[in-house]
Amino acid sequence: MYEFNVKLRVRYAETDQMGYCYYGNYAQYFEVARVETLRSLGLSYKELEDNGILLPVSDYQIKYILPAFYDEELNIKCMIKEISDFKIKFDYQTHNQNDKLLNFASTTLVFVNKQTKKPVNCPNILKEKLLNTSHEK
Repeated sequence: MYEFNVKLRVRYAETDQMGYCYYGNYAQYFEVARVETLRSLGLSYKELEDNGILLPVSDYQIKYILPAFYDEELNIKCMIKEISDFKIKFDYQTHNQNDKLLNFASTTLVFVNKQTKKPVNCPNILKEKLLNTSHEK
């Protein structure tokens, strides 16, 4: 397992009439967390795409516990818990600046060939980076 933390701040435009962070924003927050988690491994989404690999989301689940509010700083813990030949699963926990758990979620993404749009094996470079990181801990 590999984990990385990303901090984001809830912007005014991301709140609803109740003053809560609109629930749909979390999918975007988790995308930021995924991108930065891969970047922390030394691999970017752009690099994967430049090498012909896309990562569409095949599953997204979330459980809301508490709301986030305008200008709160959120800490999103992103964990790579599962990786197989054709897919990768990310788990998330969102905490507010008082360290209260706001939600937990998961996304599963599939490795797809950019040209054919067919599933392909996980790139070796990603497996190697995850393997090297797990040995460092």
